[in-house]
Amino acid sequence: MFRLLGKPKEEPNILATLEKLNEHLENLEKKEKVFLKKVSVEVEKAKEFTKAKNKRAAIQCLKRKKLYEQEIERLGSSQLRIHDQMIILESAKATTETLDALRISAATVKAMQKVMKIDDVDKTMNEINEQTENIKQIQEALTTPIGSAADFDEDELEAELEELESAELEEQLLQPATATPAATVDVAARKQPARAIPQNRAAEDNELAALQAEMAL
Repeated sequence: MFRLLGKPKEEPNILATLEKLNEHLENLEKKEKVFLKKVSVEVEKAKEFTKAKNKRAAIQCLKRKKLYEQEIERLGSSQLRIHDQMIILESAKATTETLDALRISAATVKAMQKVMKIDDVDKTMNEINEQTENIKQIQEALTTPIGSAADFDEDELEAELEELESAELEEQLLQPATATPAATVDVAARKQPARAIPQNRAAEDNELAALQAEMAL
């Protein structure tokens, strides 16, 4: 979209800004290290001049040390500001990404709503119901008897089926009575007396008993 000036407003490149801030932060840290070394050097010089009883030179060293320390403090404050800006930009980046995702989602839902109108849904459901009803009618038509089968009287067929069921029931009721003679024959067979012992075997048994009696005398 064009602004009032007629030119599109360029969106800030957060990643590029973060990269520049990080580079600047590294430079400040390097400068801080340099000034820390200078402070150490001035302290050593002040000690040497103190030993040499050169008070004026030692004081000059301490003055330079103070200046370096002030610069270190200034560099530290700048580093804190940069860290603060980096945190803000990173938070803004996360917020922007979230907002972009929400916009995409909203646009997708809006596009889907354009496709899925309530009238279209009702129309689709009516078509489905109509097709289902047509299929039912077709199935009923296919199962309807045609030709000679259509001339059969359903009442006569049901009456014939009832007669067959009655005959089957009567046959089941009469079946135990027809099986009685076989059972009677079986019982009679079990009640027959044992076979008579042959006469020859009885005579032999009598002779053996007489012989045992004689031997006992």
